[in-house]
Amino acid sequence: MKRLMMWMTALLLSLAAGVAGAADSPLGPGDVLKISVYGSPDLGLETKVTESGQITFPLLGQVDVGGLSVAAAEKKIGGLLEGGGYIRKAQVNILVTALQSAQISVLGQVNRPGRYPLDGKRSIMEMLALAGGLGAEGGDSVTLIRKRNGATTKESVDIVEMVRNGDLNRDLELGANDVIYVERAPRFYIYGEVQRPGAFRLERAMTVLQALSVGGGLTPRGTERGMRIKRRDASGKLQIIDAKHDDVLQMDDVVYVKESWF
Repeated sequence: MKRLMMWMTALLLSLAAGVAGAADSPLGPGDVLKISVYGSPDLGLETKVTESGQITFPLLGQVDVGGLSVAAAEKKIGGLLEGGGYIRKAQVNILVTALQSAQISVLGQVNRPGRYPLDGKRSIMEMLALAGGLGAEGGDSVTLIRKRNGATTKESVDIVEMVRNGDLNRDLELGANDVIYVERAPRFYIYGEVQRPGAFRLERAMTVLQALSVGGGLTPRGTERGMRIKRRDASGKLQIIDAKHDDVLQMDDVVYVKESWF
């Protein structure tokens, strides 16, 4: 419940920052445009931007619109119509009915993974909301992968920490073809004389005693004395650690609870 409340708070803060419309996104190949000219219904059409960034418009032929905002494309077509002597004052309106050139991939542990159109300025939190939010197995951090000027970068964004600190500067603005990946939350394992042995979500700063509680507590034969943590170090070597109640668990730790002999 606490994690859900933090997620909802982050979403509300993100939405409060405001988003722009699709008009801010540059047009590109595959975008479908519905174009109308005030007072000239014969010039209205629906067309798709070609791979070379062009559309075919009545009277004008091929017009380059790739990379232009909607407003700039409207101004360009209007200027060409006026410059060619076709219309004295051309009022051009463009509606993007399908935005295919700019998309964001939201993958991993979200409720609706897939590709989503980048219809205006979007941040990480907004795209996660469009993807249905984090799934039950989703972690608290997401990985943002993006390519700029031929170089691919990967950055981790801790959503929970961002909300705790109120630092929306970490709610990064996204660009076309960025990838958001939500990994599975880290786990720990507990077995032996506990009521519910198995794998469980590892919460932040979770102690051995808290892990024991998550496992349902001791069985009638269990004892808190002599508990062990099995942990692999950076080289993969297995370590056996005498567990104390306040020891903080790490990802993939295995807690073993012994049977009492008395």
